[in-house]
Amino acid sequence: MRRREFITLLGGAAAAWPGVARAQQAKVPVVGYLSGTSMTGESGFQRGLKETGLAQGRDFSIEYRSTGGQTDRLPAIVADVVARKVTMIVAVSDIFALAAKAATTTIPIVYIGGNDPARIGLVSSLNSPGGNVTGVTVLNVEIAAKRLQLLNEMIPTASTIAALLDPATPNLEIDSENLVAAAKVLGVQVHIVRAGTPAEVGSAIETIAQRRLGPVVVGPSPFFNTQGKQLAAHMVRHALPAIFQTREFATAGGLISYGGSLLDAYRIAGIYTGRILKGEKPANLPVQQVSKFELFINLKTAKALGLDVPPSLLALADEVIE
Repeated sequence: MRRREFITLLGGAAAAWPGVARAQQAKVPVVGYLSGTSMTGESGFQRGLKETGLAQGRDFSIEYRSTGGQTDRLPAIVADVVARKVTMIVAVSDIFALAAKAATTTIPIVYIGGNDPARIGLVSSLNSPGGNVTGVTVLNVEIAAKRLQLLNEMIPTASTIAALLDPATPNLEIDSENLVAAAKVLGVQVHIVRAGTPAEVGSAIETIAQRRLGPVVVGPSPFFNTQGKQLAAHMVRHALPAIFQTREFATAGGLISYGGSLLDAYRIAGIYTGRILKGEKPANLPVQQVSKFELFINLKTAKALGLDVPPSLLALADEVIE
C-alpha cells in the first residue's frame, strides 16, 4: 500500500469513528408495555405521546408483552421485561403494576388502573407517589356502587343482584364491601359469585341464571377486560341483564357499560410516558384520576329482555346502541 493511500484510509476511518460513537450513544429508549391483551387504547396513548413531542419509532421503541388473559404468565413476562433493562415500563392494570413494582425499584413505571393506588400499595399517596410508580386511575372500584345503582334504576323490581368478581384482583375485598354497602342503601341483596378463568366464568353465569340470582354486576378485573365479548355472549345466552365497565361489553350485546373514559386514561399515560422519557421522575408526577365517565346502553338488548329503559338513563347515555 502506498503512503498516500494509507494516510487517506486512516483519515477516513478517523472521521467515521466519532459517528459510530454518536450512534452508540444515541440508542433509542425502549418501553416495556405490559397488558392482559394486545395493545389497547393505542389512539389515546399515541395522542398523549404526541402532546409531548415524541413519536414511536423515532424517539423510542415499544416491546409489547401480553398474558393473553392468563395471569399465571405474569411473573415470567415481568421478569423478562426487567431483565431486558428497558428504559421504562407501562403497565395496564393494577395487577401488572404491582408485579412490575415487585420486580424493580429503579425502572420507572407508568400504570393505568382501577383502584386507589395508595390503598393497594402502589404509591405513598396520589399527590406524592414517592417511588418509581405513577400513572392514572379510572376509579372502577370506587364507582362500583354507581353501577349497582344504574342496574337498579333499569330494573327497580329486582330484589337480588349477583356480583361476578375475579378472585385474582387485589381489590376483591374492597369490591365486595362497596357492593354490599351500596345494595343495603338500595334495599336489595347482593350475591357474590367468583370466577377467574373462562370456564369458571361460563359456569358462574349459568349458576346465576339457574338460581335466579337476578341481574349481574361484573366487577373490574384485568382478566374480565379480556373477556368483554365472551361475558356479553354468556349474558345474552342466559337472558341476564348485566352491567360492566367497557364499551366493548355493550357493543357485544351486554345491557349496560359504565366506567371512566379509557381514551382519557390512555392519553394521560401517554403524556406521562413522554415526560419520563424526557427525564422527569415518577415520584414527582402525581397520580391522576379520570374525571370523565361514560355510559353505554344497548337498546336492542333491553328490548330483547323486555325492559323499558327509563328516559332518565337514555338522557345520561353517551351512546345508545340500537
